[in-house]
Order: sequence, then C-alpha cells, then structure tokens
Amino acid sequence: MEMIPLKATARSSDVSVNDMRRKGGVPCVLYGNEVKNAALQCAVNELTKTYVKAGESTLVELDIDGKKVPVLFHALQFEPVTGTISHVDFYAVNLKKEIEAPIPVRLTGESLAVKELAGVLVMVLNHVTVRCLPTALPHELEASLEKLTQIHDVITVADLKVPAGVKVEDPPETVLVTVQEQRKEEEIQPAATAVAVEGAVPAEGEAAAPAEGEAAAPAKEEKKKPASAKASAGKKGKGE
Repeated sequence: MEMIPLKATARSSDVSVNDMRRKGGVPCVLYGNEVKNAALQCAVNELTKTYVKAGESTLVELDIDGKKVPVLFHALQFEPVTGTISHVDFYAVNLKKEIEAPIPVRLTGESLAVKELAGVLVMVLNHVTVRCLPTALPHELEASLEKLTQIHDVITVADLKVPAGVKVEDPPETVLVTVQEQRKEEEIQPAATAVAVEGAVPAEGEAAAPAEGEAAAPAKEEKKKPASAKASAGKKGKGE
C-alpha cells in the first residue's frame, strides 16, 4: 500500500503555539510504536490536503527533517469558527504488527425500497473497526444498497466487502443501514362539540346549564322601566 507523504519539522519551545498558528503552522505530537514522544509542526495547507486524502484509515509517511516514520492521523482538533485544523496527534505504527483502526463505510448502488416504495434511507453506523497489518488497511469498505428492496430491510457488517487479511471487529449482525417508511402527516382532528361540565363557570351573559335531575332556574324578571315624565303629567292633568 502506497503511503501519502507529509513533511514535518521539530517544534521549537521558543515559539508559542499562537505565533506558530499565525504563521501558518499547526502544532502536532508524535507517539506510539515505542518512539519517543516528539513535538512537531506542519504547514496547515499541506496538512489539510494530506488529511483529506488519508483520513484516519490510510498510512502517512511523515518526513521529520529527513527521518521517515509511518503514521496514522489519530486525533485532530479544529478551530470552532474557521474549521481549520488546530492540532494533530500522529500515531507511529509498526508495519509488521497488526493494529485496530476505524474504517469508513461507503454506500454504492441504488435501493429499490427508496426508489419505488419512497422509503427513507437511514445510516445507523458509518464506520467499523478492523484489525490487520498497517499495510493492509483499506481506505474504506463498500456496502451495496441493492439489497434494500423492502421497507425495514437492513445492511449489516456481514454484507461488507472485506479484503483478504482484514478482520472486522464489530459483530456480523451489527446494522449499518436500514430503510424506514416515511412519516405520515397527522390528520387534523375536528373541533370537539362544546358540552356542559358540572362546575364549569358560564360565560358572561349566559346561564349555567342545570345539573342532571334539576329544573332550569327561572330567568330573572326584567325590571320595569318607570313611566316617562310626560305620561305622568298627562294623568295628573285629567284628574284636576
């Protein structure tokens, strides 16, 4: 397997991390495979391009001032605003000893359950852990969607195309992808008919509904309006 080259230099303790980043450098740390821990730095542009190609599953040949070391990207930190790489841990590997590494799963083909039954494709797990020699590490493992022909069909670890010399550590029945049916929009329920509830307070101007077995209360008598002053005066004139 061909390794991706990347240059690095020893990091000077006289230069602060912030100054290094302002000048386009990224602080890095090298450890593993019985190597002495080393503080390094890489150019941010070259480092970013290498990571895009290698990810965390492809060997990188780290050139440290002329000394070449096979490594894997082990852990990265990113600037929260710009998204640029701000720190990297490199793990040195022994090419003759097996290692465990996370390998991404790549989906290929087309699902009939999605195409013809309007199913929704759900990625349950997008990577698996494998064990093999560093030189046998696959960059990714493929899973064909053609197996998904019905709603609730699944693709498991057992369906992956695994090259010789590579062992997947996850159980074979582990689900990677499934197809689910689309959610149906909830039907709008019609407004419920208002019913009298015992103890409910009636709206202003309305009479309360009588309890079961009770007669309705008589309506309040409307107050009689007094006769007009003109009518009163007319009656008084007739008697005089």
